[in-house]
Amino acid sequence: MNADRDLQQSVLDALGWEPSIVAAHIGVTAQGGVVTLTGYVDTYVEKWQAEQATLRVKGVRAVAEELEVRLALDCQRRDDEIAAAVIERLAWDTSLPRNAVAVQVERGWVTLSGDVAGNYQKEAAALAVRPLRGVIGVTNQVTIRPNTNVTNQRDDIVNALHRSWFLDPKTITVSAETGGAIRLSGSVHSWPERQVAAEIAWAAPGATAVTNDLAVV
Repeated sequence: MNADRDLQQSVLDALGWEPSIVAAHIGVTAQGGVVTLTGYVDTYVEKWQAEQATLRVKGVRAVAEELEVRLALDCQRRDDEIAAAVIERLAWDTSLPRNAVAVQVERGWVTLSGDVAGNYQKEAAALAVRPLRGVIGVTNQVTIRPNTNVTNQRDDIVNALHRSWFLDPKTITVSAETGGAIRLSGSVHSWPERQVAAEIAWAAPGATAVTNDLAVV
């Protein structure tokens, strides 16, 4: 119980420290490393930032995010206005091929689809949309064209792990399957190390899915 209370307070402190978040409207509970966020925020990007700030706290193993987005009147937009803004923002993003991402908006919720060459492009699409006025949620259904050379993909990820200051690659096993599915198993010393390993795997060209089975020990 003391550990849960300490983790709860650490998350509250982290949310209060983040200048982009109004923490007064966010409730936090913790149980066994699982943190639940409740309450409301003013924008979707604030909701996303609250989740990211929580994940950075030592001891957090998972986040159950139940925050509601309550848009202020000056942030509310019609779906057609949101769609037009999203299309323009994506068109200006140099990391995305032109017209690679399709956009659908329903009651402020944006759904992205299409296909790209790498996960960094998929993430770039969502990153471009989150801060826009009127957006209350984003579903990223953009797919990644898989790398057909499984052996090279696995070796490239292993080499990238060896280049990292933060990881001991001897404790991490990488497997790759046809279709771009990557699996990480083994152990790391902290949650940030676990995240870094997943980010490295996602950076591999043609990685379509990363299953992160790394244990924090």
